[in-house]
Amino acid sequence: MSCNAAELLPLLGGGSANATAAATYLCNRFTTVAYAVDTTYLLFSTYLVFAMQLGFAMLCAGSVRAKSTMNIMLINVLDAAAGSLSYYLFGFAFAFGSPSNPFIGRRFFALNDVPEAGVDYSLFLYQWAFAIAAAGITSGSIAERTKFVAYLIYSSFLTGFVYPVVSHWFWSADGWASPFNADNLLFGTGAIDFAGSGVVHMVGGVAGLWGAFIEGPRIGRFDRNGRSAVLRGHSGSLVVLGTFLLWFGWYGFNAGSFLTILKPYGEPGGFYGQWSAVARTAVTTTLAGSTAALTTLFGKRILVGHWNVIDVCNGLLGGFAAITSGCSVVEPWAAIICGFMAAWVLIGFNKLAEKVKYDDPLEAAQLHAGCGMWGLIFTGLFATKKFVQEVYGSDRTHYGLFMGGGGRLLGAQIIQILVIFGWVSALMGPLFFTLKQLGLLRISSKDEMAGMDLTKHGGFAYMYYDEDDPSQKPAFAMTRVEPGSMTPDGRQANV
Repeated sequence: MSCNAAELLPLLGGGSANATAAATYLCNRFTTVAYAVDTTYLLFSTYLVFAMQLGFAMLCAGSVRAKSTMNIMLINVLDAAAGSLSYYLFGFAFAFGSPSNPFIGRRFFALNDVPEAGVDYSLFLYQWAFAIAAAGITSGSIAERTKFVAYLIYSSFLTGFVYPVVSHWFWSADGWASPFNADNLLFGTGAIDFAGSGVVHMVGGVAGLWGAFIEGPRIGRFDRNGRSAVLRGHSGSLVVLGTFLLWFGWYGFNAGSFLTILKPYGEPGGFYGQWSAVARTAVTTTLAGSTAALTTLFGKRILVGHWNVIDVCNGLLGGFAAITSGCSVVEPWAAIICGFMAAWVLIGFNKLAEKVKYDDPLEAAQLHAGCGMWGLIFTGLFATKKFVQEVYGSDRTHYGLFMGGGGRLLGAQIIQILVIFGWVSALMGPLFFTLKQLGLLRISSKDEMAGMDLTKHGGFAYMYYDEDDPSQKPAFAMTRVEPGSMTPDGRQANV
């Protein structure tokens, strides 16, 4: 939202020196207030996104066995802490250092030259919250069997280099595939990934895919005949709590990605502006996640015969991961289609993972990489002309294929999927393989059976016995004999 002193002059008595000075003064004051409002909005969104770390922590804790609770909680803390330093020193510069080249940023290392016009500390903080979210996704895939040092190495590398380069490609004004690069738009449109179905979720999911694949499944996840055995997480309550916290934070993740809110669409003074687009984005986010949750609920009921709250929570998050790409440029009714398909994408990838004996305790790769890919394709199909022009500029002529905008946007979305998968695979795959060869990746079988809480962290988070883990059961247990039941030696008890 801008202020023009020339427009105020007639209202202040003409072109006298005093009127000109007054108009300039008022415009400067208005601009300052507008910056303050937009910065406050961005900081509030940042706090919402950062709250998702608590959601990740609760979700991870509930999804692993009790003997690994302390370990996975510590890893979530360190994802944020290690990611803070690596993103401060290198990541933000690689992502948004401008002027730069189409491949990588080269300015703002350690926030040097910040703040300046268009780049403030609030932008760094917001983008840092996204970077550590990507690292948190990866940690879920390799939970319960990974050495502590491996977490520190991959987390720093992912947030300091791998993720920032991808975000530069698609979010920086200099990026080769960015829709903000007006001088060199990919296919004349650029790839639209508004809040990061590809940049965040695919990056974290593909990194986790390679980590879990190279590391191998947890002991007991598949028997000697290759049949799947369920290693249940120990707390559905923590999973539900984490899911609701992530849902809450996702409004900052998606709606906050506008970065500003004081921007009118059309003539100033109207009721419709970017504030309306922010609200619409929150609506599409809600509808996609809710539809995915319900679809998963009934879909899994048909497939396995019971209602499972863990599956519903994962389906909900899959819908959110999918809508994140196109949340700002699709109609609310399209978000329902997005969520419906995301649920089946997740169910399908989980079936495939079981077939190939791939073990991911949180379904993170299937959920974030799989549903993230679907979200990018969905945007190429359903993005509307009106919303694309509002968000990315009135000169845009390419939008969703099903909305009459041709296939160029869809082509750009497919290119994004391919390059993200290739880039992350080329860097994170060799990293995890090298860590394995050096003996730095996986813990010993003895430590894994006993649980890292006991062997590495000084004791369990709380006393709890996993029902499917014989190593955690006491050698002898007293059994209460109820009236009318059998005694331990097989005789009928006296009533």
